[in-house]
Amino acid sequence: MKVAVIGAGIAGLSTAWSLVKQGVEVTLFEQGSIPNPLSASGDQHRLIRRAYGGMDGYATLINEAFAAWDELWEDLGESHLANRGVIAINQYPNDLGLAFVGSMRRHGHPFTTLRPEEAAERYPFLDAGTFREAYHSPDGGPLLCQKIGAGLAAWLERHGATLRPNTRVAAVDGTAGTVTLAGGEALAFDKTVVTAGAWVLQLFPELADRLTVCRTIAVYVAPPEDLRAAWDVAPAVQSIGGILSGYILPPAGGTELKFAAGSLRRLARNGDADADREALPEEGETMRNLFAPPLARVKDYAILRTITCAYTFTEDLRFLSQPAGKALIVSPCSGHGYKFGAAVGRRVADAVLDGDADRLSRWLRAEDFSPRKAA
Repeated sequence: MKVAVIGAGIAGLSTAWSLVKQGVEVTLFEQGSIPNPLSASGDQHRLIRRAYGGMDGYATLINEAFAAWDELWEDLGESHLANRGVIAINQYPNDLGLAFVGSMRRHGHPFTTLRPEEAAERYPFLDAGTFREAYHSPDGGPLLCQKIGAGLAAWLERHGATLRPNTRVAAVDGTAGTVTLAGGEALAFDKTVVTAGAWVLQLFPELADRLTVCRTIAVYVAPPEDLRAAWDVAPAVQSIGGILSGYILPPAGGTELKFAAGSLRRLARNGDADADREALPEEGETMRNLFAPPLARVKDYAILRTITCAYTFTEDLRFLSQPAGKALIVSPCSGHGYKFGAAVGRRVADAVLDGDADRLSRWLRAEDFSPRKAA
C-alpha cells in the first residue's frame, strides 16, 4: 500500500511512523522544513499532563497518550519528555486551579497540596501572598517538540519513508486518489492522510463550517538572575489559576522559559494561517504581565521573543476526522494535538489500514475508550 501524508507536524510524523512500522510505503509532504517553525508542532516545547479540567474523556485517553510516547521513545532510542511533573495554582474559589484538583481526584491520580508558603519556598518564583494553594503532580512536563520532530524525521528516513520537505500540496482528490503539487505534478496513492493543521482549509474549504483558524501567541522570557536556578529544575505550570488559561513551560533540554495563554487567542484574518504571523512589539509584554499573580516580580522577566501560532478549533473543542473518498482528514483542536500526538498517529494509521473511520472519529472525540488493537 502506498500512502501520502500531507503535513509533517506531530500528527503527520507520528502517522507516518506508525504506518512505516506496519510495512506501508509512505511519502510525507511538508510545505516548509521538518520540523516547520511556523507550524503548531514547530515550537520549542508543549505540555503533557494528567489533569484535563472538565473534559474527562480526554483525561481518560491521556493514559494511552503516555503509552504511545513511551513506544516512540523506545524507537528513537531516547526520551524527549522532560518528566518533571506539573503544578497548578488556586487563586480563588472555583477557579481553573481547582479544576486541576477535580480532574485528578476523579481519575485517581496522586497529587500533593502545598500551602502558599510551602509552595513559594519550593518554587521561589511564586508570590505567596497572591494564591490560596498550589498542587503538584509527579507526571508530565515539557515535550521537546523540535527534538521530537527531528528525531522522527531521521527515523522515517532510516526506515525507508520518502520525505518531501519544502513541497506545497495544491490539491487532494479523494475520489481519484491523487495529490497535486504546487508545480502541477500529480501523484497517485492508495490512501492519503491530511494532517495539515491550520492550513487544512486551503485544501478542503468546505470544512470551514466545522473548523475555525485562530492565531495565538506565546512569549519567551529570561527570568531574573536570582531565579534562574529555580526555573532550571522547575516543573511545568499547567494552570496559574484565576480565569486565565495560562501555562508556563520551564527551560528543559536546551529550551527557554515560555509563557502562553489562550486569553489572547483571536480569529485568524480571513481564516488564513499565514496572516499576521509577525507578532506586534506590545503583544509580548501584554502576555508576560498576565502572569502576575501568581508570579512575583513579573516585570523583571526580560522578553526574548514573541512568537505566533495558528491552530484549528471546533465549536466543541474536540478533534475532527473526516473521510473524503481515499483521503482521511484529521485536524487537532484547541491545543489537544501535541500531547496526544503519538497516540493520534497510531490510531490514524490503524484507520487507514482497517478502514474503520467511525471508530477513529469516536476515539478522537473521546467517546471510545476501548483499547487499541495490537498492530
